[in-house]
Amino acid sequence: MARNQEKAQSMLYRFREAQAAELGLGTRSDRRPRMASACKSLRECERWRGELLREISRKVAKIQDAGLSDYEIRDINDEINKLMRDKRHWENQIVALGGANYRRNVAMLDDDGKEVPGTKGYKYFGRAKELPGVRELFQSRKKEEDEENQALAFYKKFMGQGPAYYGDLQENDGSLLQFESEAENEDWEEACSNLRNALSLPADSPLPVLPRQGTSALTSSDSSHGGTKRKAGDGDDDSDMPPPEDVKRVKGDSPSEAEQTLIHVRAAASYIPFLTPEILLPPKLPTHDEMEAILLALRKKALVEEYFGGGEAKDDIVVG
Repeated sequence: MARNQEKAQSMLYRFREAQAAELGLGTRSDRRPRMASACKSLRECERWRGELLREISRKVAKIQDAGLSDYEIRDINDEINKLMRDKRHWENQIVALGGANYRRNVAMLDDDGKEVPGTKGYKYFGRAKELPGVRELFQSRKKEEDEENQALAFYKKFMGQGPAYYGDLQENDGSLLQFESEAENEDWEEACSNLRNALSLPADSPLPVLPRQGTSALTSSDSSHGGTKRKAGDGDDDSDMPPPEDVKRVKGDSPSEAEQTLIHVRAAASYIPFLTPEILLPPKLPTHDEMEAILLALRKKALVEEYFGGGEAKDDIVVG
């Protein structure tokens, strides 16, 4: 019987040993460490990384087999991802020991040169891309990219246009301004006729002039306001001027608000000829003394009805 040393030198033993090394099957003492950080030799790290690359190549070639079922394809794809993760650990250990840096982030591209989804993290190889759940993932990503390209191609037609495209040069010849002025006049006449019909005014009543500038009406109202003030001081009567008592009462609370209210009232009355400033003024509220007098009269009335119970004493009560 041959000795162990003679068996190790035989051709069959060497062939089996080379075959096991190629398949990644070594002896118990020559197995790859589970933790890459446990290996402190740079040469050993390079060796185990090379074995992982060969094993990944065999798995990738095996996953292309058309006779594999979906379950086998998923299992092989999981094994390839596990080997890729182990390879990354060994590459980190090689960098930590001062070796070459093999960690290159190269994107995986498809036939069209676009980045394949799933290249960062879990990856799909070979026939794993044709699995039922994975095929929709690739198709949806491609559909989204096609829609984005179509939208970009559509909006590119409107990019880089000059000022004439946006209508910035239409006011140079004055035709647009004339058209807008005619449209304003037509709308103003239509609004005035509708208001005349709503208020049952005669058909021959004059139409107010369209105010082209808002400041002119306010300026005229301010001037008329000053004139009415002078007239009121002289003692003349003015139909557009509210009674002096109302003005004093409003001014007693807040003079600035009263003046502003009068300005707005006169400006509004200048646009609508059938309305007077008295109608547009805010309603007159009773003063504090008047409210006390009314409440006192009501209390007296209640006491008389309670104690005397008749209507004889009602005539004796004077309100205020």
